[in-house]
Amino acid sequence: MHAALPVLVPALFAATLALDNGLMRTPPMGWLAWERYRCDIDCDNDPKNCISENLFRDMADRLSEDGWRELGYVYVNIDDCWSSKQRDKQGRLQADPKRFPRGIKDLARYMHDRGLKLGIYGDMGTYTCGGYPGTPLDKIQIDAQTFAEWEVDMFKYDGCYSNATEQEQGYPLMSKALNATGRPIGYSCSWPAYQGGLPPKVNYTQLGEICNLWRNYDDIQDSWNSVLNIIDWFFGNQDALASAAGPGRWNDPDMLVIGDFGLSMEQSRTQMALWAIMAAPLFMSNDLRTISSGARNILQNKMIISINQDPMGIQGRRILKEKSGIDVYWRPLSKNASALVFFSRRDDMPYRYRTSLSKLNYTTGSYKIFDVFTNKAAALKDSTEFVVPVNPSGVVMWYVSAPAAPSRRHYKRARFQGSADDGENGDPLVVL
Repeated sequence: MHAALPVLVPALFAATLALDNGLMRTPPMGWLAWERYRCDIDCDNDPKNCISENLFRDMADRLSEDGWRELGYVYVNIDDCWSSKQRDKQGRLQADPKRFPRGIKDLARYMHDRGLKLGIYGDMGTYTCGGYPGTPLDKIQIDAQTFAEWEVDMFKYDGCYSNATEQEQGYPLMSKALNATGRPIGYSCSWPAYQGGLPPKVNYTQLGEICNLWRNYDDIQDSWNSVLNIIDWFFGNQDALASAAGPGRWNDPDMLVIGDFGLSMEQSRTQMALWAIMAAPLFMSNDLRTISSGARNILQNKMIISINQDPMGIQGRRILKEKSGIDVYWRPLSKNASALVFFSRRDDMPYRYRTSLSKLNYTTGSYKIFDVFTNKAAALKDSTEFVVPVNPSGVVMWYVSAPAAPSRRHYKRARFQGSADDGENGDPLVVL
């Protein structure tokens, strides 16, 4: 345990600085409309897929009836384009009466009756990104109170049509306003994404004091190129980002697009695995009414979810970037366990990656390995060389339990080398 203390102490200290609303002690999970449905408001021609109360009720039904809720997927989040173009006579936001005839409060109660929670969207500018009424500085108090009266459980605060000065004032003010309502409302900030995502412009200590999660980078798109860009940005900047995460305060690389149109099954496993390594919020944006069994199995993988939801809340890191196109990622977990991911950037054929746990900085001992996608288990000594076959753009993900903690050397800067998989010393002892 002594090797783990230098990692745990900073994490525990930082946790004392987290937003004091008691929420989201593990990364939040659920469903979010934006990537799959955007601002589709054409309910006359496409009633099943437009942004309306029926869409969110349908997704709530699927979450509550198809096994998602029991796994932790409990939020159903409305994004942009839900409101009327005008505030009401009292200056309050109001839902578009044509698409939400029963109102947001009724929709929230529909969620609550099914053991779910409702999230809603706003923007600091005069307008939202989609051109609907925003929540500028002078509207923060009334809108926070409105959301509380509607029994909303989460609020995402975007930053279109606002400037840096307004953001510096508005994001802390909204945090105070939400807390002042007396209703527990999880708070998602987009502030870092509008400031380049990195220190010194972004003060992650302050963010942890006012927000439960925050968008750091660009919006995800339904494509492998988009997912890979996000992976590269987050792990390329892991030294600045990883320490910001912890119980109640999470870096948010954006939605899971598994089950949509742009990712293969291998790429879908990669997104799920690396979002778990990042301790990322798991918000699906897909159609749960028609999702394939393959995508469902990935998203409902209990072991990956348990890794993502580990109560220590330490964000993982990339520890190797090999010349062969294989990256290795590691995350420390509770009970002296860890998660390992072997990811192939190659696009030609499956690659046989050769290494040992000792080469990955694990301490001396015998380890139990569980492959989270194949459900195969094995015992492995730290010194035993093994080969992991990794498919192009795919991953192999292990849950590693052992009597000894992984070395704290993992938390040094990622190393770039080509020696671990050269295969020059004969056949390995184990193929996993």
